[in-house]
Amino acid sequence: MDANQSTVSLVDLDRFCREILKGCGADDATADATTRAMMHATRCGVDSHGMRLLDHYVKALEGGRLNKTPNLRKASGFGAVETLDADHAQGAVGGYAAMDRAITLARQFGIGAVGIRNGSHFGAAGAYSIEAARQGLIGLSFCNSDSFVRLHDGASRFHGTNPISMAVPVAGNDPWLLDMATSAVPFNRVLLYRSTGTTLPDGVASDANGLDTTDAQITEMLAPVGAAFGFKGAALAGIAEIFSAVLTGMRLSFDIPPMNSDDMATPRKLGAFVMAIMPEAFGDRETFEAGMTRYVETLRTSPARAGASVMAPGDREWKVARHRETHGVELDPATQEAFGKLANAYRVRALL
Repeated sequence: MDANQSTVSLVDLDRFCREILKGCGADDATADATTRAMMHATRCGVDSHGMRLLDHYVKALEGGRLNKTPNLRKASGFGAVETLDADHAQGAVGGYAAMDRAITLARQFGIGAVGIRNGSHFGAAGAYSIEAARQGLIGLSFCNSDSFVRLHDGASRFHGTNPISMAVPVAGNDPWLLDMATSAVPFNRVLLYRSTGTTLPDGVASDANGLDTTDAQITEMLAPVGAAFGFKGAALAGIAEIFSAVLTGMRLSFDIPPMNSDDMATPRKLGAFVMAIMPEAFGDRETFEAGMTRYVETLRTSPARAGASVMAPGDREWKVARHRETHGVELDPATQEAFGKLANAYRVRALL
């Protein structure tokens, strides 16, 4: 590959990530889960939660915030409900383990719900929901995070970006996939825009006084999703907060140490929550599949406004994924620089 090019294949990205994580001492489970979650985001075009997070995760692993060799264990359980103690693992380790367990419980009870204690940054919540959909179940994922989002008409940070995700299988087609921050944009999107010098859209970010700004460099907080109706976004953030932190007994958003702080030694004690639902518990499989097929087909063929098109949740991501699987992905300048330093530090073959 030409040294001046910044486009790399997904295969090379996957290889690089695993080698760096193993190089810093992470165990196999951590290297695998962390890579899978970041690659899901990068593949689907959610670059704010993709491979650009590798440098941060390595710093947290080396600093001790994240456990390189976590011992995950069942903390409690009752029927179809369990709580998993993730032992301060990187967030994807607990996320995938919890969803695997939720799927097992759902196959036994029709529904399975697993709360996660002592986790860390969750990444793209859709990475875990989609695992259920790939196995024919409906998957849901929630997580809270450190405060960075103001309330509607608020002028200080209150909720985290608190993602909500749901994935539903569609026979013979890509899953219906919702993966949304309850903020107008995720904070990692602001960091990405800072790196690329891109102007933010109107109404998604605020300065230190809670006033709207399009300048990523002076952004101090995010707006809740919903613009003039941002009270709806703030309430959705509350749903994620309750499932993730209140149910699991973990820290509320405003009590969580910042993700991007100088302290990379103190665990952040995040909570999360995943659920899997087996459609057959509610009726026969054929009826469910026919209903989902009719729903998404009718949705996609609905009349669109002039110059626009109608897409089901996930359609944009699957389109990007197919393109990137063939053509690779372009790394932003800050990520290129970070990857070069990581390659030198851990004596791993560089990407560029």
